[in-house]
Formats: sequence, C-alpha cells, structure tokens
Amino acid sequence: MASMSQASRVAITCDSWTSVATESYLTVTVHYVNEDWQILSHVLQTRAVYESHTGAHLAELLSHVVEEWQLSEKDVVLVTDNASNMIVAAQVGKFPHVKCFAHTLNLASQRALQVSTLSRLLGRVQRITTFFHRSTIANHTLKVKQKCLGLKNHKLLTDVATRWNSAYDMVERFLEQQPAICATLLSPEVRRGQSDLCTLNETDVSNAEDAVSALKPMKDATTLMSEESNPTVSLIAPIHAQLLQNMTDTIGDSPMIHEIKNAIKTDLLKRYNSEAEKKILHTASALDPRFKGLPFLTEEERLEIYRGVTEEAASLENERTLRRTEVDEAPGGMGTLEEERPTEDSPSAPKRKAPSSLLVSLLGQSFTDTEGTVEPKTPYARAEEEMERYCKAPALPLTEDPLNWWRVQEVTFPLLSQLSKRYLCIPGTSVSAERVFSTAGDVVTAKRSALKPEHVDQLVFLQKNLQIPKC
Repeated sequence: MASMSQASRVAITCDSWTSVATESYLTVTVHYVNEDWQILSHVLQTRAVYESHTGAHLAELLSHVVEEWQLSEKDVVLVTDNASNMIVAAQVGKFPHVKCFAHTLNLASQRALQVSTLSRLLGRVQRITTFFHRSTIANHTLKVKQKCLGLKNHKLLTDVATRWNSAYDMVERFLEQQPAICATLLSPEVRRGQSDLCTLNETDVSNAEDAVSALKPMKDATTLMSEESNPTVSLIAPIHAQLLQNMTDTIGDSPMIHEIKNAIKTDLLKRYNSEAEKKILHTASALDPRFKGLPFLTEEERLEIYRGVTEEAASLENERTLRRTEVDEAPGGMGTLEEERPTEDSPSAPKRKAPSSLLVSLLGQSFTDTEGTVEPKTPYARAEEEMERYCKAPALPLTEDPLNWWRVQEVTFPLLSQLSKRYLCIPGTSVSAERVFSTAGDVVTAKRSALKPEHVDQLVFLQKNLQIPKC
C-alpha cells in the first residue's frame, strides 16, 4: 500500500479460474509506474466466488478490492478479457475499461482456425503428431532420422491447449521436422500395422506453409503483448491498425490465405469501437515517444488526440495546484507556518541590515518598474508549449524503452511526463492475472485440495509479492 500510494494512477486486471477442488476463484492484480519510472505489478487478492459470475456481482467484488486497498483516488482502470460479464462489470463499477488485446488476438485467430480447409489440415497434422506421442517405436525412429538429417531433436507438439497459438506451434514444428517425419512413417518398422497412417501430400504441405505465413503476424503480436516489464497499452492501437493492413488481400494470395485473412480482419474490425476505449488507446500511443506521430490516424483525428492530451495535462496541473493550495491553507499546513514566523519587530527575530541605498539610486528606475513584467503562463499555455516541443522532438526508435526516455525527459516535459505515467501504467492484456493460475496450480494440488480459500489467498499473495521495491 505504501508503494502504490506514490502512484498517480493504477490499473487492475482480473480473471477467474477453477482449482482442482472445483472451487471458483477471482484473482486481481495491480499495475502502476513508480517514481523511478519502473512498471510494478502485484497480486492484490484471490477470492473464492460462490455466486454466479454476473457483471453486477463482479463489479461489487472489484469495488471492494479498490476500497480495501485504498485505491479510490487513483482513477483505477480495469483491464479484462472480452467476456460480456466483464464488460458489464466495468460499466456497473464505472471503471474506464480496456479489453485484453491478447484475448482479442486469440478470438480473431480462433475464427481463422475454423476455416474449413485449415481445420481439416489441422486434424491431419494432429493425428500424425499424436501417433508419435503414443508410439515409442515411432518416437525413437524419429530421433534417429532427425540426427541423420541434421535436424534439431525437437519433440512434435499436439494441439491440446485452448490458445490458438498452440495450433500454430504444432504446424510450425511439423513443417520444421517434415523430412524426418516422412522418413519415419515410410520406414518398415513404423509402417507395419499403420497402413492407414500417411504423411501429408504436397498440397497439404503447401497449405500448411500458407497458414503459418498468414498467421505469423498474429503470433508475433501475441508474443509481444505478453511482456510485463514494458508498456503495452500504447502498442494496441498501432498493432491493431497494422494487423488490419496485413490482413488485406494482396495479389498472389492462395485461396487458403484469402480465407484466413478475411476471417481475422472481420473479427478485428468488431473490436475497440467504443469511443471511450479508443480515446485511452490513442492517448497512450500519443504519449509513447515511439508512436507519437500516430500515422494510423487521419490528420483530423491526430490533432483531436493532441488537443485532448494538452487539455488533460493542463487539467492535471490545475488539480495539483489546487491540492497544494488546500494543503498550504489547511490548519497545520504551510500557510499556518508562514503566519507563525517571527516578524521583524518581534524580540526573537534576528536583526537584518538595511538594503544598500546606492544600488537603488543607481538602478532603481530601470529595475523597479513592473511594467512589461512577464506574467506567469497558464497551465494550458505551458501544456500547449510542451506538446508542440514534444511533437517536434525526434521519435524514439522502436527498440528503445519509452519509460527510460520519459525518465530522462521528465524535466523537459514536466506536465506531459506526469500524464504519461497515468497511461503507460495500463497493461494491454490481462496476462498477469492469468499467469497466477500456474502458481495457484502449485498451491492447490490434489494432495492439498482441502485448503481453505483464505489460505489459498494468503499463499498466492505471499508467493507473488516476495519482492516489493522500497518506496
């Protein structure tokens, strides 16, 4: 709580999971940028959920989390998957909401995997890879063939996971080991008794290569969005726009590639259409020095986002000034201290020497005239100037860390830097909450299935929060 209190804004992610004891839990994680411009993440709590997972009930649970951890003043942003109950929970709880981009990519890719030609191909590949997992003779022969052909001794994958990229990995690994697989299946010791099992023909191999080629941008985007140490919310808008461009038909596309691209593009076009969500994503990209040019927007949209950033930075500065004024004027504040300082006439006040009259007589007329004195600029004028200089500054290379850039430029852009902390702390995915599942699986095992929910919460909490940087 001491660490989170230093943050101007926090984001929370949540996801539900079921233990081996068939008990439903909801895990909530928190994310923020600290004073040293590092993204910090913590698991706040894991609660057993006995009621139906309705949006209203989830909103109540999340509101309790915010109150319990004293985050009410942190403008909490909620990041969840695309499930309808999560969308309702954000609306009922009045949380600014960002949908998990990894889940969005998964939904679009799953739709591509349902293309009939690709679906049949995946069935054939899975049948062959499953055979190698079940047959010790075939598995041993495959290793021998891999060595003879100079291939890496990689185990074939079977599509058993729920994520779409497991099917992608299975096909990619299959193509990599295709020569060894063919040699193994055609060998007498393996083929005996397996006459109905045959390798893929040339058309199937060509289709598999097309599928891997068409789906590679989706796989790369999924891998990139799974990071937690770098800002990811600013990646959503540019990657989403780039994927839509990549999924546009080009001359020379095979029928399978055409179907895959259309399936993905149709699904992606349905996502991130909310004006409130688009504003968050575009503002985050504008505050990321790698994407501040916003080339995926029209000129009118770009200027509107810049105007919104300027206004929000000025508003944030006004609020900070108002809070400082309230603290100074409050009893016991700086205003009271000023009033209690000894005056010139008080006995305890030290005697000061009179200012030199010679300096006044020489330069008084030139330097005591207040006419022409520069008036302090308004927060909006300062924010406008910062925004203009920020846009003119060279863009940060894609390989650099935007948080390091802001740490160095914090003095140059004091208003924009504070605003960037409020946006770049938002994770683009709810992957961090899902990663708790593996830890929970080690906590609630078959031999520890009688653990009470409060003990599950404590054990997961301690394991995930062993290291907390000192504030």
